[in-house]
Amino acid sequence: QVQVVESGGGLVQAGGSLRLSCAASEPTFSGYAMGWFRQAPGKKRDFLAAINWRDGNTYYADSVKGRFTISRDNSANTVYLQMNSLKPEDTAVYYCAADLYYHGSYYGTSDYDYWGQGTQVTVSA
Repeated sequence: QVQVVESGGGLVQAGGSLRLSCAASEPTFSGYAMGWFRQAPGKKRDFLAAINWRDGNTYYADSVKGRFTISRDNSANTVYLQMNSLKPEDTAVYYCAADLYYHGSYYGTSDYDYWGQGTQVTVSA
């Protein structure tokens, strides 16, 4: 069982930045990838970014490409999501997820095995 814990959410003004962190509980995360999703009230959970844990390749949704950056610290079993130029429409609960083995893609919720509890990000106009 892998526990995934997000942190770093909060309230920020439009145009500002936040960095989210996600720690996996294993002493050494040996899974395939980790990803970030978000869910606004009344909407489905959307893919934002993923990183292949082994080779560091990254994948982004078009909606955040150029504004959000995913990175990892293998020694700390931690993945980060740096969010810049935030907009009010970025307001949502942000979730981190761990993919223990390749399910076929990085982009769907079903491609991930473990999820964090979520962290709220609110961007004020």
